[in-house]
Parts: sequence; C-alpha cells; structure tokens
Amino acid sequence: MDDDPVLTPTRRDALAGARRAVLATIAPDGRPRLVPICFTLDPDRPVLYSPLDDKPKRTADIHDLARVRDLRHDPRVTLLVDTWDEDWSQLAWTRCEGRASLLEPDGPAAPEHHAAVVGLRSKYPQYATHDLAARPIVRIELERATGWIASDAPPGQPEQPPRSRAGR
Repeated sequence: MDDDPVLTPTRRDALAGARRAVLATIAPDGRPRLVPICFTLDPDRPVLYSPLDDKPKRTADIHDLARVRDLRHDPRVTLLVDTWDEDWSQLAWTRCEGRASLLEPDGPAAPEHHAAVVGLRSKYPQYATHDLAARPIVRIELERATGWIASDAPPGQPEQPPRSRAGR
C-alpha cells in the first residue's frame, strides 16, 4: 500500500510474490535459530502469517516447537526473502524485522486466524488438505523492512546506505 510506513510497494510486491522465506528467532541462549517457512502477507497491513502446519515435526505438541518456544521467550524475529538467479543482475533480497505472536484458532483472534488460513490456502494449494483451521498460526507484525535489488542499484551500492558503525 502506498501509505504503508513499513513496506514500500516494491518490498510489498517482493514479499507477496515470494513462495518461501527464512525466519530467524532468538533462542533463550541468544543464538539465532533459522527455519524456512511458508507465509502470506496481509493485504492491508504490514503483517505476515506463517502456519504451524501438520507436516511431520519432531514434537507432537505444536507449542513445543523451537520457534514457538523462542518467540514466546523473545518475540523479536527477522524474516529474509531472497531472489536468486545465475544472472546476478536479477538478485534481490528483502529483510523484515518484527514481533511475532501466536494466533490461536479460537478466542478473540479467531477472525484474524480465519483470514490468515484463507490467505495461506489461496497462496499454497498444498494446504487444502491440512487442518490449518485447528492449529495456531505465527503472526509477525513488521516494524522495519530493508532490501536490495541488483537491477536498481548502481554497481557496488546497496538500495539504502548502510548504518554507521560509529559507536558500536
């Protein structure tokens, strides 16, 4: 959306068109924990939804997944979407920082949960046979987005100047 303070139209398009992303959570010992995810982007707000689907997991209780434990301990997350091509003039990435929470299928968040399930099933036909409606969904409210597109940047220059390292 043109008036979105977090996502420019270019970054919104990059996220909306991406089939996967890498989600980074913070483990209790401070280490980053990375996991590839499927997701959908809210059409009106800078919010992403990622399912805790019923593909095989190491634990039977979805609330015991490492990413769920991590976001309950520290809700700060980072999401990376990248475009790779052997033609490096086609390279691009979008990195989003935000806060994650769980949307349970019932209770006050039920309407938002339902809308997320509809969005996920629309984007990923594979979810037609998954019981997403009965499982929690990770909700990520985006606070900041940065990115780079090779075709838009002068050689050797990022889309946005890097932050100063002074004082670090």
